Amino acid sequence: MLKHSWAPTRESLVERFGDRYAWLALLVVAFGTVAAVLSTTSFNVAIPALVAHFGLGQERIQWSITGFMGAMTVAMLPTPWLLERFGFRRCFLAAIAVLAAASVAGSLSPSIGFMVTMRVVQGLAAGLLQPLGTLAVLRLFPAHRQGKASGILGFGIILAPAVAPALGGLLLDHYGWPAIFWINLPFCLVAGVAALYLLPVAGERTPRPFDWPGVGMLAVATVCTIESVSSLHHSGLGSPWTWLPAAGAVAGFACFVRHSMRTPAPVVHPELFADRPFAMGSIVSFAYGFGFYASTYLIPVFMQTALGYSATQAGAILLPAGLVLAVCMPLAGHLADRHHPQRVTLTGLAVFGVSFVLLAIFGGGIAHGELIAVTVLGRVGLGLILPSLNLAALRGLAPHQLGQSSAVITYARQLGGVMGVAVAAVFVEWQASVLDPGTALATAFARSFLMLAAVLAAAFVAGCLMRHPSANKDRAG
Repeated sequence: MLKHSWAPTRESLVERFGDRYAWLALLVVAFGTVAAVLSTTSFNVAIPALVAHFGLGQERIQWSITGFMGAMTVAMLPTPWLLERFGFRRCFLAAIAVLAAASVAGSLSPSIGFMVTMRVVQGLAAGLLQPLGTLAVLRLFPAHRQGKASGILGFGIILAPAVAPALGGLLLDHYGWPAIFWINLPFCLVAGVAALYLLPVAGERTPRPFDWPGVGMLAVATVCTIESVSSLHHSGLGSPWTWLPAAGAVAGFACFVRHSMRTPAPVVHPELFADRPFAMGSIVSFAYGFGFYASTYLIPVFMQTALGYSATQAGAILLPAGLVLAVCMPLAGHLADRHHPQRVTLTGLAVFGVSFVLLAIFGGGIAHGELIAVTVLGRVGLGLILPSLNLAALRGLAPHQLGQSSAVITYARQLGGVMGVAVAAVFVEWQASVLDPGTALATAFARSFLMLAAVLAAAFVAGCLMRHPSANKDRAG
């Protein structure tokens, strides 16, 4: 009995739980995904405290964020192969264990170098967890229920960064910066224990060869991208520390494309991008990640530095937006089942972009109530985007393509996030240094919000092309 309980097969789980099993399995994966997302966004509210504690500039502390996101982005690439080799259950449990261990170690960091190292380890584990949710939705549920399932999954993915600043700020004010590492531990514990009972043991595995060169090229390109963007502020555009990594990133991506077209089993198959909704969806995912993660960095820092709020106050202001998001996510999933996901995605992009325009217009004179209203509006847009974007981009692909495609769409979002955080931080400091000292900070943030609105406008254009040809034929008929 013990062996059966701790090592269940899929057949035994379906026999025991019936139609409920798909939802139970999705809930387990959602807890793990939330733990990964919390590790990303809860950290932003601690930046001022870390600057004061370690006595370093914001650009140095930023590596604890960009290092995490870079590692997470790179770790997504081998996820399809790891699933083929070890199975869903083993990969999930290993990632949860590593994430929890790195969180505990990070809270004990004696130096900024050790903390950044633990953040990188956290990122590697989180990168394995991130694509699993979308893959679970597409494999566990029929098409007419995928919107609802994606909405529930997206509820956790988006609600976590919406609520994380409030929880993180409360922990930070009462227990100091080490408490930021504790916030994901309850979710790791629940996800790990539940996975032992509810995720099935994999059968015999026959994996394809691992594409070491392809993963290496993409890893080099990703790291070079991060370094190039991060060096813009402290080295300048003309410095070798900026343009050499940029050249390395371009070369890395170019070599990867050439390699993928010649190798029989690439980590990302070029044929995926022959599907127009997936290709355009990848662009939208990149731009959405850019705006989303940049905003989770900018808004808390804006409230604490330009408006003078404490960490707890900044988190409390963002809390109503998280509660509104709780209502929007199931609604967005329902809309994605009833209407074409592309339309829902475009609506969300428009609403999210308008929220940044309003933040730029109000600037440093924004009132407490106005700030709450604008952040609520932005979360409404977020709630509409995530469930529908994945479905619009991936629904037309073949079953054997879902592993790679879900990893790629998540990789694009996280790569956008890596660049978004780095560009936002550099852009604010650059604008503040060239503007009039009396209004520099507020104006710098306002222009940064306009930059994010422009990125989302570009995503909207790409989203207009994100429709499967079969849908166009049906509409024409």
